Amino acid sequence: MSLIADLKSLDRWQKSAIWASYLGWTLDAFDYFLMVLILSAIAEEFHTDIKAVSVAIFLTLAARPFGAFLFGVLADRFGRRPVLMVDIALFSVFEFASAFAPSLTVLLILRTLFGVAMGGEWGVGASLAMESIPARLRGPVSGLLQSGYPSGYFIASLVYALLFDAIGWRGMFMVGIAPAILVILIRMHVRESPAFEARRDTPRVNPIGELGRHWKIVLYMIVLMAAFNAFSHGTQDLYPTFLQRQHHFDAHLTGTLTAIMNVGAIVGGIGFGIWSERIGRKRAIVIASLLALPVLPLWAFAATPLLLGLGAFLMQVAVQGAWGIVPVHLNELSPGAVRAMFPGFAYQLGNLITSRNVVFQSGIAESHGNDYALALALFGGVTAVIIAVWTLIGPERQDADFTAEARRDAA
Repeated sequence: MSLIADLKSLDRWQKSAIWASYLGWTLDAFDYFLMVLILSAIAEEFHTDIKAVSVAIFLTLAARPFGAFLFGVLADRFGRRPVLMVDIALFSVFEFASAFAPSLTVLLILRTLFGVAMGGEWGVGASLAMESIPARLRGPVSGLLQSGYPSGYFIASLVYALLFDAIGWRGMFMVGIAPAILVILIRMHVRESPAFEARRDTPRVNPIGELGRHWKIVLYMIVLMAAFNAFSHGTQDLYPTFLQRQHHFDAHLTGTLTAIMNVGAIVGGIGFGIWSERIGRKRAIVIASLLALPVLPLWAFAATPLLLGLGAFLMQVAVQGAWGIVPVHLNELSPGAVRAMFPGFAYQLGNLITSRNVVFQSGIAESHGNDYALALALFGGVTAVIIAVWTLIGPERQDADFTAEARRDAA
């Protein structure tokens, strides 16, 4: 009940910052996962294989660090709010343009540009929300923000299940223009971060210099996020292909099971985010990630849709349960002067390291007679253990007062 009371005590500007950040990440993920769901259809139209088309996912992930750095530096200089609006507009436009790609090469270029824009949203949105709310609510809000990712996947799954047979893969990309509406809502209802306002008139720091000054935490966060991204993308990106190619499910059943998977992700992200306020960030990450291990056999090797759905739900409770703490953990570990850039850049550099994940996984599956279950289980199990061990040896900085720190820096 105290959590509900704390949430009710937020003013409308704080609530709007939370919703803007959550919806930004939701709609960003929605646009990204439309591509994941239609790999087979694109490969068929361009007369190639899944591995060749999956390079588009690699390029999107590889481009995200450039966007995180660019938009993060701009947000630290000009404010979180205006840069977030520009970023959302850009990734919506590139998504829509993907519908008109005349060849696989053009599609790959457009997905690379989409990746640059996608890379900027998470860090800017997370800093806006984390700097706008009381410290005691960061854990629950962190879980909500990160649940935007599976929320976007969930919506994409429903759109795929309901519309794909009617509009095809090009029509799916056209639907991806919808996030641009959020720009209008941010313009009308969101205020700038109080921490940014408190630091607005201070001398600007050199972002490269800040990365060098804090190189130890930078390296720690990059390795952590490489493992995290292998954990999430390794259990999500090829899951629809696993259902289509190995189990021969149609679009409706594939979309339904993928939606169930993402309901579990939302439950896990919000639940562990709330719990992290009580047991700490590190302990919550370790418990959530290790919960994936006993679920692996059910998730990857079940034979019926019912059991596959149960396994998908439980697996993503664990995966996104660990991920639910990431926004607050990275923001609390980051230097305040570059908080819009620092967490997002570390996150997306980790993404870059594992950006060929889906290509590598699909190669393993195809070399073992299209055994996607084997490829999924390998990545899920190994990365769960790596995350638990690396988190345990790292730092933690719960309850830091971002606005007070900004005022001290400005004094």
